[in-house]
Amino acid sequence: MNRLNRNWIAGLLAVALFAGAMAVRATAGEDNDFHFSIIGDRAGSPAAQVYGRVWREVDMLHPAFVINVGDTIQGGGDAKIEEQWKEIKTLFNRYRQYPLYLVPGNHDVFSEASEKTFVRETGRAVHYGFDYQNAHITVLDNSRGMELSDAELQFLESDLAQHQAQHPKFIFFHKPFWIPLVRVGSGEFALHKLARKYGVDYVVSGHGHTFMRLPFDGVVYMEVGSSGGGVEKKIERGAGFNDGVFFHHVWVYVKGGRVSMTVKELDGQRGQGRMFRAEDWDERGPHFDTGDPANTDKPTT
Repeated sequence: MNRLNRNWIAGLLAVALFAGAMAVRATAGEDNDFHFSIIGDRAGSPAAQVYGRVWREVDMLHPAFVINVGDTIQGGGDAKIEEQWKEIKTLFNRYRQYPLYLVPGNHDVFSEASEKTFVRETGRAVHYGFDYQNAHITVLDNSRGMELSDAELQFLESDLAQHQAQHPKFIFFHKPFWIPLVRVGSGEFALHKLARKYGVDYVVSGHGHTFMRLPFDGVVYMEVGSSGGGVEKKIERGAGFNDGVFFHHVWVYVKGGRVSMTVKELDGQRGQGRMFRAEDWDERGPHFDTGDPANTDKPTT
């Protein structure tokens, strides 16, 4: 083969490799087409039958998987948790067709013994990552402290670095230490820097039994509220739906690189069954008619 032919073939290979690389980059996330459910806190003076009702609604939606934001059991001491995990697994076994990813909350993990029990009962470490189609989710542990430890941040960066091609990306952990930082517009904390560096789309927490959504600097920060954890004290102090205090779960649709979230309030004696797009809620609360969210769309029929 002469030098001209060799150069021509080498050129074609280079073009093909470049085109292939661009195709991978262009199609990142385009294979996604799935739904999943996010369930809020159950613990902290749990309200009777609420968690079971949430799961019944989730079951009707047939998600690809379910993830929570922590506080699955009430905790209260190492001697109590064996029976508590046994009790809740009765419910989980009813819906075992759905892969379940649990986030460690402060009611779940509060000692070395409770951490070992969490790992045994959930079959996962207290921090881990997983892919679904071309999306990636990282679960972190701040159950025994407010902020993320250096070890958790190191795990996060390692996990994100290994999954740079995945899109969209979600980070879940229990305690939303980010709330005051995001509210004042500070992007100087380590979590946010990593989220920006690796293209994280959502940071999702729980703990406060309050729904909150704060988009900031290209990242959506969200606190999923109660799916059974007590809200009575908040209500007694005058808090209500407009403050994010209501029993709910979140339905997530991932199509390509786009994420849409629908928040569903329980109905019956536990709520009014309101549904709304998560993006219709920001730091000022709801941007829709809270008496009937459908009025926002002014239906003609």
